[in-house]
Amino acid sequence: MTEVFTPARLGPITLRNRVIKAATFEGRTPDALVTAELIAFHREVAAGGVGMTTVAYCAVAPGGRTDRHQIWMRPDAVPGLRRLTDAVHAEGAAACAQIGHAGPVANAASNRLPALAPSPMFSPLGMQKMQVPDEAQLRELIAAHANAARLAEQSGFDAVEIHFGHNYLTSSFLSPLLNRRKDRYGGALENRARLAREVAAAVAEAVGGRLAVTAKLNMEDGVRGGLTVPESLRVAAWLQDDGHLDALELTAGSSLLNPMLLFHGAAPRRSFAKTLPTPARLGFRAMGRVFLKEYPYQEAYLLERARQFRRELTMPLILLGGITNLDTMQQAMAEGFDFVAMGRALLREPNLLRRIQADAGFRSACIHCNECMPTIYSGTRCVYRLAVPQAEAGTAAPRKASRSATKRSG
Repeated sequence: MTEVFTPARLGPITLRNRVIKAATFEGRTPDALVTAELIAFHREVAAGGVGMTTVAYCAVAPGGRTDRHQIWMRPDAVPGLRRLTDAVHAEGAAACAQIGHAGPVANAASNRLPALAPSPMFSPLGMQKMQVPDEAQLRELIAAHANAARLAEQSGFDAVEIHFGHNYLTSSFLSPLLNRRKDRYGGALENRARLAREVAAAVAEAVGGRLAVTAKLNMEDGVRGGLTVPESLRVAAWLQDDGHLDALELTAGSSLLNPMLLFHGAAPRRSFAKTLPTPARLGFRAMGRVFLKEYPYQEAYLLERARQFRRELTMPLILLGGITNLDTMQQAMAEGFDFVAMGRALLREPNLLRRIQADAGFRSACIHCNECMPTIYSGTRCVYRLAVPQAEAGTAAPRKASRSATKRSG
């Protein structure tokens, strides 16, 4: 327990412990600006004991949102973001802004702006062809990332996390399946990685060592023809050698083609179908099993892939995926990971870290049903949290490790 809950350096900042609240889109910004509900969401997690909480998702441009309700970084957003970071700091935690451009994952119909992709593609979200940016437009996008980082600094954030995962724009450039360009940004892996490296350099220069700069990087896309672990290892080594990042958070999966590789556990197909309009619902029912595959849940389910990165890299790494109890955190530290990131377990119990600090045998109540995933459209939450009011109030007896607890946790 000592190592997990001791202060740790992340670039120029020090976190009170080695646990980070991962970026999970909150669904609490109906006007693309901070709300009291968003502040309360992050304040509660900060009060619950994490070292840093990550605000997701702060798009670098209005067309880079997955829908028009998401925050995009502009001067009008700064006052609300400053109130949010002040609230987080008051609880003793650091605040990180996840910045990026959704690219082919953006909803052009909702944003009323074209979605972007490295090569010609049709958007099932916007029901229209995506726009392929030329090199001049890519330079503008790189500058937009730098501007977003500067606005994050003005807003009081301690760190920025650049989104290089899940086939968002930069990740889509890394994918040989999605990137069929013939210019300097396509073809060989070195060319496909150019955008990521240039974005990282621009962001680092913009904040000048005053903020920590991390990136969420796909270890693999999990689709045939997509980015593979060996390719991602080469990209990670280049990012390390460039020296612009303070840590990498390792992830997997494609929001376009295979989102469940990131989550593991039950695939909430019926619940997702209910959120869709009738025509799309019918199509989803027909293709839902193809889109939402099922991967059995286990603790630290991305660890086997991440070990390969830990063996080959010297830079700090953040382990994500199935981190719910102290045993897993300690294992990550023992294997050389510098931090762990938690998502769904903190939706169920925002004060989980405090409980673990008080009792090392405490076990998360998260059952990995993934019913939280469809709630992103109405405020991301654990749908079972209200079913255990005593436990949420901290009055229930701690859950010790047991066969029944293990079964509940999947």
